[in-house]
Amino acid sequence: MKVLMLHGINHNMFGKRDPAQYGTTTLEEINARLEALAGELGVSLSSFQTNSEAAMCERIHQAYHDGMDAVLINAGAWTHYSYGIRDALAILEVPVVELHMSNIHAREAFRHHSVFADIVTGQICGFGVDSYLLALRAAVSAANRHG
Repeated sequence: MKVLMLHGINHNMFGKRDPAQYGTTTLEEINARLEALAGELGVSLSSFQTNSEAAMCERIHQAYHDGMDAVLINAGAWTHYSYGIRDALAILEVPVVELHMSNIHAREAFRHHSVFADIVTGQICGFGVDSYLLALRAAVSAANRHG
């Protein structure tokens, strides 16, 4: 099983950016924890981070062509307004799990809405780095059911 983890805008600054909200764990540490769990689950995990909306859409298109079995996405701020990324995700025919470290519903009003919500399999938020691990488990489970 092949799973793709998509990290969005500003996530390369995890560990430095607003530690009160996002903690001090770096993106590299998040990816290492995901890789370890992927190994336990017996799945292959690829990770991709970009600050370019176009590059994110192109990577989603590539996921379609590569036959990924599931996709995880923490799009950051793009979650709330990127119809381009939403439309790219809608092309996928596999489970897509949206995730966020913070509880977006307990933050600023503009963060309460996800333009992806109606097309993703599910959403996990508010558990810090554990949101990533929970999302991977959920995606693998959904992909197994998806067939």
